[in-house]
Amino acid sequence: MQKKLQVEAIQDGSVIDHIPAQQGVKILRFFKFTQTNEKITIGLNLPTHNGEGKDLIKVENTFISDEQANQLALFAPDATINQIKDFKVVKKFKVQLPDFFIGVLSCPNSNCISHNEPVKARFYVNKGTELRLKCHYCEKSFSRTFFNELD
Repeated sequence: MQKKLQVEAIQDGSVIDHIPAQQGVKILRFFKFTQTNEKITIGLNLPTHNGEGKDLIKVENTFISDEQANQLALFAPDATINQIKDFKVVKKFKVQLPDFFIGVLSCPNSNCISHNEPVKARFYVNKGTELRLKCHYCEKSFSRTFFNELD
């Protein structure tokens, strides 16, 4: 007998699927989803067809904007977002990394001018073999994994 996992459907909101395992909680913190009164369903380390785990987040009455989807790509580059209205998927799309981020992350370089001046941190995205983010101000380059390890 095959077991089937069931997760409650949401009437209106967003479902973020195909999040790499261990990234779901970081995404909840980053987007401050837990600071709302909306119902959130979280699946951590769920099984996938290829044997690797994945995380899943459902947030009621919250719709992920294109800008948020781009930011989400830092944590989950292969994530899919489903917009739900009246229990039906009305829009489904994959996240995409933008060419740059402004005001999303802080520069890890403590000597960077972005820490002491009234400017928003700005990073350029280098989508080479290993994704790297380069600070506009200090021009230092950091791997995505470095930012993913920050809590």
